[in-house]
Amino acid sequence: MEPKFNIGTAGWSYKDWVPNFYPKNQSAGFDWLQFYAHYFNCVEVNSTYYSYISPKVVDGWIRKVENTSDFVFHIKLHQDFTHKRKYDEQNIKAVRYNLEQLKKSERLGGLLIQFPYSYSFDGNSVQYIQKLRNIFSDVSCFVEVRHQSWNNNRALDFFKENDLTFCTIDQPQIGRAIEFNPVVTNDKAYIRFHGRNAEAWRKSLANFGKPQTYEEQSSRYNYLYSPGELVEIEQKIKSIQHKVKEVNVIMNNHPQGDAVANAFELIHLLEGKRKVDMPQTIVKAYQRLEEIQ
Repeated sequence: MEPKFNIGTAGWSYKDWVPNFYPKNQSAGFDWLQFYAHYFNCVEVNSTYYSYISPKVVDGWIRKVENTSDFVFHIKLHQDFTHKRKYDEQNIKAVRYNLEQLKKSERLGGLLIQFPYSYSFDGNSVQYIQKLRNIFSDVSCFVEVRHQSWNNNRALDFFKENDLTFCTIDQPQIGRAIEFNPVVTNDKAYIRFHGRNAEAWRKSLANFGKPQTYEEQSSRYNYLYSPGELVEIEQKIKSIQHKVKEVNVIMNNHPQGDAVANAFELIHLLEGKRKVDMPQTIVKAYQRLEEIQ
């Protein structure tokens, strides 16, 4: 039996997606999320990593996708929990309230818990993830760790025992970065694509902590996957899809809309080579998409 595929991008609010995805001449009342949700069935919300979003904003999201029956939001956990690892009861309540809103509306996909590359495998790291799992025990949790030390049976057994989805990532193979190798630890798969721009990734690491413009911050994600790379990705995903009920694919190579183009191509490849409904803006910007519309 085929799993359910949720395929989308990391975020939707990017000015540089105009005019490659969002039209340049937008009518009064035009809304980016409504436009996005017409073509995709999920999105990963990145803004929740940087700030505690108002419940009114979340209500607005829910209203904007009301005409899209199967659309879900994957919420990225605030950096206080994952990178700073300093939070209080108010922080927990703020996150949980929004998760509950989405859950009640049947719009919650799950919670992405993303740790930095420096977060390596040891007893303390495992205990900390267990602590977060206990706090968010009633939602699907997708845990992203980027260090190769997590690629071992003890770590995978821990994920299985706690019903945690081990998030598979694709990124440049620098240092001890974990390899792109889909693994299954429960009935869901969560796969994120950061691009393979190794040169820009190294430069970004060298400038870590320094003031950077949006373009400089985004440069490491500036990468368009080739058709050959996408076929390789398709084969790896299909090698595990029979083991799960749901496959979530998130493209984070967002500059200029590359993530959108690649997401449409993966919809085509993973969903039986079907023709894909796309706006003409993206087909004009990426002419190779003509073959799949």
